[in-house]
Amino acid sequence: MRIGELAERVGVSTRALRYYEQQGLISARRGPNGYREYDESDVRLVAEIRSLLASGFSLEDTRPFLECLRAGHEEGGSCPESVAVYRRRLAEIDAEIRSLIRRRAELSEQLGNVCPGCVLPLERRDDHSHDGDLRRAGAPRRQTGTGRFLGGLVPALQDDRPDPGTA
Repeated sequence: MRIGELAERVGVSTRALRYYEQQGLISARRGPNGYREYDESDVRLVAEIRSLLASGFSLEDTRPFLECLRAGHEEGGSCPESVAVYRRRLAEIDAEIRSLIRRRAELSEQLGNVCPGCVLPLERRDDHSHDGDLRRAGAPRRQTGTGRFLGGLVPALQDDRPDPGTA
């Protein structure tokens, strides 16, 4: 298949494919007309590259996964070299999380110094899925109502779950 067809099948630009080729991640054969030609195995390789990039891996990190696929393995992550990359990336992410926790604690301390009565609700301290409203110590929690979501376009939903203190 030619470069345009491969690009369409895997959802990348022809420029990205040329870049992957330049980096030695994939290789094109040249047809008699000089056009790049790819085969079915290249679809799997580019899909693996895209999947790994979407998961936060660098292009360099993809090399062991691609070699694993080229060696005939079903999964690019099933070879020892790929497992080593997984472990290294997990260790890097763990280090980033620890760094973020330290930075968060520092910011929280700075907030406490400039606004002694400001607190994050205890039950929400580790839940970063909401807007993290600040409130003064002892102030009542604001009820969610119409107007909080999408400028009032989405009405509040009734929470039918039992109160954790009474269950």
